[in-house]
Amino acid sequence: MVQLAELKRHKTHAVAVGKFLIGGDAPILVQSMTNTDTADAKATADQVISLAKAGSEIVRITVDRPESAAAVAKIRELVEKAGLDVPLVGCFHFNGHRLLQDYPDCAKALEKYRINPGNVGFGEKRDKQFDMMVETALKNNKPVRIGVNWGSLDQDLAQGLMDKNGKSAAPRSADEILREALVISTLSSAKRAEDVGLRPDQIILSAKVSRVQDLIVVYRELARQSNYSLHLGLTEAGLGSKSIVATTAAVSILLQEGIGDTIRASLTPSPDQAREKEVIVCQEILQTMGLRSFSPLVSACPGCGRTTSTYFQTLASTIQNFVRDQMPIWSKKYPGVENMNLAVMGCIVNGPGESKHADIGISLPGTGESPVAPVFMDGEKTHTLRGEHIAEEFQDLLVKYVERRYGT
Repeated sequence: MVQLAELKRHKTHAVAVGKFLIGGDAPILVQSMTNTDTADAKATADQVISLAKAGSEIVRITVDRPESAAAVAKIRELVEKAGLDVPLVGCFHFNGHRLLQDYPDCAKALEKYRINPGNVGFGEKRDKQFDMMVETALKNNKPVRIGVNWGSLDQDLAQGLMDKNGKSAAPRSADEILREALVISTLSSAKRAEDVGLRPDQIILSAKVSRVQDLIVVYRELARQSNYSLHLGLTEAGLGSKSIVATTAAVSILLQEGIGDTIRASLTPSPDQAREKEVIVCQEILQTMGLRSFSPLVSACPGCGRTTSTYFQTLASTIQNFVRDQMPIWSKKYPGVENMNLAVMGCIVNGPGESKHADIGISLPGTGESPVAPVFMDGEKTHTLRGEHIAEEFQDLLVKYVERRYGT
């Protein structure tokens, strides 16, 4: 018998971040980050709201200078006025210890602090300033993400490992040493945070790189050596389709192995691209892997010589966008609708079969076929559509199907 691989989560400590739990048996959460100037409270709050409405469950904001820190409480207020309770995470570099101390309202308004051990301070100040941030987290009962990044790795640690490797009788590659340094920096920083007073269930780890294979190796090792909750994502995924492919490849392999408790797709948006794209990518990764459901997804054929018309492509896109737009309403009125499967197919070869497998599907006529479109619901043919208004009629049938099947 052919069986599906069993997905077993790596057991991690559950960390409370606002209203959510990260790790343990909690669902894998979707995170995102703003790219506004945090000192502009309204612009940042507007983007947080947009990301949250798109489905981001946690949003990170940059806190890089006094003006940014001073705006955080106002951002929190504006988001709450919009009726949203999305946790805000402060991303600190270089001066986080001072900002958290000088702006107590900022420290209280944030639900989590992100600390990068590679640039929290340098030389003798590094440990002291790291400890100051952890102590502020303890004072405000906030969890911490220790976020190591290969672009800002502790240079003393990295150079020390490189020097030791150079003296070895069998030296390893520079990439191997870099990966080892990432793991050591992450775990040693977590231990130091515990020594200062944080509990394991107040610590989340990340060790981000830009290359897929490096990310997989590093996170496998973090999971092998610890039970801290883990945040997944490439540090700079890149542009366009490459960014989505790279993120999906890296994150999906780790999720399949049970590694990862939150994810982010660090996409570089084009000037005309909405920031919310990174949220949708994460949702679709989790949903297509069967780990969570957010919105009904549409199956559609790629097209071939039998489908010279682009009508089925337009209809598939229209239906997918319509469903996503309806989800804020549907998710409240129709429990379980996020699990619905739809199909929009382009010819008779696979169209009827795929439509039967879906909850609701339509098989449009291909080139030279009779100009009719059978509709299937729950595996049975229920309607045959003809004429110029097939799209509108199918959308009406979809709405009625949702009301009938998922309505109370």
